[in-house]
Amino acid sequence: MHREGALEPERDGTPASARFSALLEDSAEDLYENAPCGYLSTLLDGQIAKINSRLLGWLGYRREDLVGRRSFSDLLTVGGRIYHETHFAPLLAMQGEISGIALELKAADGSRLPVLVTSTVKTGSDGAPLLIRTTVFDARDRRAYETELLRARQEAERERERLKRLNAILQQTLLPPALSDVPGLEVAAHYHVASADEVGGDFYDLFPLASDRWGLFLGDVCGKGAGAAAVTSLTRYTLRAAAVYDPDPAAVLGNLNTVLTHEYNQRDPRFCTVVFGLLAPDGDRGGFRVTLASGGHPPALLMRADGTAAYLPTPGGQLIGVLPDAQISTTTVRLAPGDTLLLYTDGLTEAHNALAGGRYGDEALLDFAAELSPTTADAAVTAIRRLLDTFGTGVDDDTAVLAIHAPRPTSEEPPCTP
Repeated sequence: MHREGALEPERDGTPASARFSALLEDSAEDLYENAPCGYLSTLLDGQIAKINSRLLGWLGYRREDLVGRRSFSDLLTVGGRIYHETHFAPLLAMQGEISGIALELKAADGSRLPVLVTSTVKTGSDGAPLLIRTTVFDARDRRAYETELLRARQEAERERERLKRLNAILQQTLLPPALSDVPGLEVAAHYHVASADEVGGDFYDLFPLASDRWGLFLGDVCGKGAGAAAVTSLTRYTLRAAAVYDPDPAAVLGNLNTVLTHEYNQRDPRFCTVVFGLLAPDGDRGGFRVTLASGGHPPALLMRADGTAAYLPTPGGQLIGVLPDAQISTTTVRLAPGDTLLLYTDGLTEAHNALAGGRYGDEALLDFAAELSPTTADAAVTAIRRLLDTFGTGVDDDTAVLAIHAPRPTSEEPPCTP
């Protein structure tokens, strides 16, 4: 039975044993000259003493052009020659061997040949160095691959920067260019971007509904990217339009819930948490009356003029866009002179706090607000911005904050915490 890989007993009248012997007797000189890599031997001063046909063919030289006439460094580019003299040769002298060094050789026609070089020092029986043997590998394919890899990486970086710019522009279009001026109120807002690579779904706004009424909202659409941005845009304009039709906060969120469940629930379920508020002056007493409706959103924080802080209860409010008849929770509060109302998205309370070893959490935020009270809108937002900065990369979700402050008379207003 014929075994795969065994020598055939006879072919063309030549016994298998004779053919095998011919392979074993292959000329060592032929192996040297036609090896798949370049070989050369140089004296200790670098003068070329021997070079194989493979390397001569790559460089386009005749043997007599190089042997005894040129040194190895003569074959290098200017930069390669400097590297050879300052690094390659000294290291080779110290270590006796150096391998895998990327260099460029100059061919006879002036072109450059990228190569990988390995050199060893041959010593005599007494340990004295005699000559240097160098192996040269053609690195043209590798260099082409590395060049293409670098080009692809640079292109990817350019594309990433372009995407960042587009994301930033898109994010700006989802936020109001400026909040409406409400006579008798101080308002401030901030949007903290967790990642420049993706568009977040947080949003806020404050806008007039009548001469003595204003609407406000703040929320967070699930997910990131273009899909979340589309839902955010739809949500913002739906809330504004619904508030003009019927400013009751519960009715506004009910309208939004109907739109989202109709548009997305069948093919691509999308939902959001949102709080909508209606602002109106509180008559002769000063301050404002605020009615808030919440659809699954974190409770607002009220920081009183007396230095206390508390969450405004809006229990039971359900996510907007999930159920056809979502339960909407409402509450009404008086914003007295000196009080500040803070709305925020859960990127703040769910941030990783390295010092505490976990999420920041609702209790920590309440303690933070109590220490901050009494405060103003600008001071509150500035403090939250600084707090987010302390978390660093622990803020893994975008965060929006909106603060509303009813100022006391100038003579009574406490100094802001810097």
